[in-house]
Order: sequence, then structure tokens, then C-alpha cells
Amino acid sequence: MGKDFGDILKEWDEMLLKEKQKKHQPQIQKSHKKANAPSPEEKELKRLGYSKEDLLEDSDNANNFLEAWLNNYGTVDKDKIQNDAGENVRMHQREYLHNLRCEASIDLHGLNRDEAWARLNGFITDCKRRGLKKVMIVHGKGIHSQAGESVLAPMVRTFIEQDKRLGEFGHPDKKDGGNGSTWVIIRQ
Repeated sequence: MGKDFGDILKEWDEMLLKEKQKKHQPQIQKSHKKANAPSPEEKELKRLGYSKEDLLEDSDNANNFLEAWLNNYGTVDKDKIQNDAGENVRMHQREYLHNLRCEASIDLHGLNRDEAWARLNGFITDCKRRGLKKVMIVHGKGIHSQAGESVLAPMVRTFIEQDKRLGEFGHPDKKDGGNGSTWVIIRQ
């Protein structure tokens, strides 16, 4: 596994400190080493087009070295990778949930708000007890409502949003009721 940026910066600081110390101390050559043999750091600097003198003279060059290193080796954005993986999982889950067959349904047509709420609560309790995952709630579109708009559809949405036993929900395809019904996932 590669080094992270913090490790690289630490090594860089240590290399600069060693270079400064070498400048202020007399050089002692070992007999088995070549007198002018470059260090691994110097080899890397040369490969990238820098000399150690350039770096020691001007601190801006240190930034240039880091910039060159980053351009050459790049960085890994771990947060982006994690977010992309999480989004991919969520998309597959949504597809799976949308295509999952409903295991039970309840029809709330003809009930007032309070009756529908009580019946829906009992239905969800029973479905949770039976271990069902996805259910369909048929509430209608409100075509025959006296007010001209649906009474039960907003009530069902409010019920789902407030009930901690329920998770994701949506409307099925038009052939399965469209906006006149809502599927909902029961949390396990």
C-alpha cells in the first residue's frame, strides 16, 4: 500500500532538515562509498528536474517540488470514492425496492381521515408482525371527493413520514394504480 500525503510531507521535512545539517557539518566520506554518489532523495529530485541546491535556496521551490510530485503521482480522494460507492449501492437498492413485489395491500377508499389512519396503523402492525417487506396502500386520487382534491393521499404520506416502522415509499406504475396508490417498505 502506498504512502499517504502526510507521510510524504514528513519525509520531505526530514530530508530538508538533514540537508541543512549536512551543510553546517564537515563532510566525512566513507572509503567504500563514492565521494559524489547521489542519495535516493537526490536521484528523485534529479528525475523530476530539480537539484537540491535549488530547493535549499528558495522555499518556493519546495512548493514546486510538492506540486511536481502531486502532478506525477496524483492523489486519491478517499471521500469521493466512498461517496460514489455509497451512491451506487443506494441506486441499486432503489431499483431493487421499486421492482420488489408487494406482499400485501390495503384499500382505504370510502374511509374518512381518522378511520383510514386507524385502519392503516393496524395494517402496518400486522404486516410488521408477519415480516413483510413491501406493502401497497390504495388511497385513490380523490376524483369523487366533495372538496375536489384527495383527502387520503396527503394523510397516507403524513402517516408514512411519521411512522418509524416505515421506510422508503413511492407510487407504482400507472398500470398498478399510479398516484392513486403508494407502496412502502417496512423496516425490519
